[in-house]
Amino acid sequence: MKQPLSYVHPDAKIADSVVIEPFVTIDKNVEIGEGTRIGSNVTILEGARIGKNVTIFPGAVISGIPQDLKFRGEETTAIIGDNTVIRECVTVNRGTAAKGKTVVGKNCLIMAYCHVAHDCVVGDNVIMSNAVQLAGEVAVDNYAIIGGGALVHQFCHIGPHVMIQGGALINKDIPPYVKAAREPIAYAGINSIGLRRRNFSSEVIREIQEIYRYLYLSGLNNTDAVERIEAELPATAERDEIVMFVRNSKRGIIRGYV
Repeated sequence: MKQPLSYVHPDAKIADSVVIEPFVTIDKNVEIGEGTRIGSNVTILEGARIGKNVTIFPGAVISGIPQDLKFRGEETTAIIGDNTVIRECVTVNRGTAAKGKTVVGKNCLIMAYCHVAHDCVVGDNVIMSNAVQLAGEVAVDNYAIIGGGALVHQFCHIGPHVMIQGGALINKDIPPYVKAAREPIAYAGINSIGLRRRNFSSEVIREIQEIYRYLYLSGLNNTDAVERIEAELPATAERDEIVMFVRNSKRGIIRGYV
């Protein structure tokens, strides 16, 4: 359903059940899936790929060109997954030649005034509270929760099931299952409440706690801690995920609290 006061490019591919409110602008090379609702004054630019049952609130801008001086007009996309909610005045820029796309996954809640920069990859079931700002090529894994006003440095990697304090300045990678807080940002324990809510067993939670005792409370550097973890703790999916995250971290993981 399209309001007469909105503009939709004739080449845009929009499912019949999409609701488009007044003063919306939808450019060419846009695809929008069934059941999606586009609020008033939303701007959806070239390269947007919006899934099913997405809700976009007034004032959001989806698939704007990257704020990156290396961008040369290459054809790229911004992808919004099914059932995601984009609140007021959110901006999601499309990708550059680096990755070719910016992705926000399924079942996410992106609250008002958040910014998702070029080539970011945000996983499924992520919550970004008001005014979170992701710089270019940030990765945010499934079920992460980022507190309001957090600023994330380019190329950082935020692991799954983490909880990050509001107002945080994040310039290091945040490994899976932890809480990150304080100033400067530091390890503040594991996200045990969040893990219980997502049906992690008490045994698995204790195993995760033990892994992080090696990483943050043993006095070992990360390389030695990872070697000890592999040698002394049983192999589990969670253990291997944490070990691989630490080994593959390009910016280094957040420090322990001193």
